[in-house]
Amino acid sequence: MKPTNATLKDLPATVAAPGYDRSRLKPGIVHIGCGNFHRAHMAVYLDDLFALGQSQDWAIVGAGVRAGDAKMRDAIAAQDWMSSVIELSPGNLSARVIGAMVDFVPVEEGNGSLINAMSDPAIRIVSLTVTEGGYFTDPDTGTFSPDHDDIRHDARHPDAPRTVFGAIARALANRRKAGVAPFTVMCCDNLPHNGHVTHDAVVGVARQSDPELADWIAANVSFPNAMVDRITPATGPRELALAKTFGLDDAAPVTCEPFRQWVMEDRFPTGRPALEKVGVTFTDRVDLFETMKIRILNGGHAIIAYPGGLAGIELVGEAMADNQIRAFLDAILTREVLPIVPPVPGMDLGDYKRLIIERFSNPEVADTVRRLCLDGSNRQPKFIIPTIRDAYAKGTPSDGLVLLSALWCRYCYGEDEQGNAIAPNDPNWDMLTERAKAAKDDPSEWLAISTVYGDLAGNADFAARFAVALGDVWARGSRAVMADYIAAKA
Repeated sequence: MKPTNATLKDLPATVAAPGYDRSRLKPGIVHIGCGNFHRAHMAVYLDDLFALGQSQDWAIVGAGVRAGDAKMRDAIAAQDWMSSVIELSPGNLSARVIGAMVDFVPVEEGNGSLINAMSDPAIRIVSLTVTEGGYFTDPDTGTFSPDHDDIRHDARHPDAPRTVFGAIARALANRRKAGVAPFTVMCCDNLPHNGHVTHDAVVGVARQSDPELADWIAANVSFPNAMVDRITPATGPRELALAKTFGLDDAAPVTCEPFRQWVMEDRFPTGRPALEKVGVTFTDRVDLFETMKIRILNGGHAIIAYPGGLAGIELVGEAMADNQIRAFLDAILTREVLPIVPPVPGMDLGDYKRLIIERFSNPEVADTVRRLCLDGSNRQPKFIIPTIRDAYAKGTPSDGLVLLSALWCRYCYGEDEQGNAIAPNDPNWDMLTERAKAAKDDPSEWLAISTVYGDLAGNADFAARFAVALGDVWARGSRAVMADYIAAKA
């Protein structure tokens, strides 16, 4: 059965319907980037909140600026903007239909419909999930860089921008001209200080064409920092088939682990949904939560990804069932990551590490190693390299994370350790493969990727340790080198 307004009352008994009258919802949020994570996270929190009879004027209007966003719109248009979420608790799967989205603006060149939607005074929050690599940041400073063709385009054509940030800037300009209060811009991507990064991108794009507008945005628009967390695999044939076992003919089902977390600064001048009533944490120390999550969970994903990819392992659960990979993860987190992570109020970092390992090990979550390996050129400088830098600042080099960097290089060679080809798995794959092949003879070629390593490549000790690690991986194989690391401080 396809989930639609007309069929909600007839859903199978095993599928939970929205616990509220969707016709009473009114839009208050435009969300840009309605992929799996958004629909399993923010949309679920709002669905829970609406079921309490609360904040029903904060429904979601979906939006996007990429071809994939248009495909998502097409997929759920016939479902009255609804989709199903299947929670993968070990031995106890459950399904529900999420009804928090009430519209999805057309995805078009120039983003006119998106700009109009965000200009509507009813919209008081614009939120976004556009991937970690979509913020046009300088790898050395972590701040906005205008050195990109799309940003140059937006500078020349601010009324017909290509980027999400150009569209946000134009909508804010419209509201300013009309005397309408600006919306809050709420980032939901996994980035350190994501509110600040989003501020830099929106203000930075505006400054290219209208410095006065940029100053106004900087002075008047709120960009709260937030930390979001839920493991959400990509949807493929398995997930589509799983939806059918619940009797659902859903064009875009989402599967996810049962755990979810959302931590935010409470900076919403034009109001917000009462999300604290459904488990969202509001705090002025989001930075501590996000550092914990990014270094331990996102960094942990990378630690198991590349050994798993080189071993030809398909699923994350299978990688975690590999005693050596699991021990490698535990050892690096315990020895090198936890000592660098600042204390978090009310959290025990050792307990959090154990929770992460348990979550990674959930056999029901068919997350793929390939997904974890995806986009390393954007993820490594955000999730791994900062920990290495901090370790050097404390005088404690990170041999395990240096080895991980070497394993990533070996993965990008394009062939696993069984001789099987690794299909392109990064927006910069051709460049990475070329560098990885050159680095087999000269490791400094890999460290010359300035967008990843920045000034760390000039650290002679790091460069020497990386060269040894990469040479060792090529000479003896990843298994032997990981075994030495695990045993070194056992």
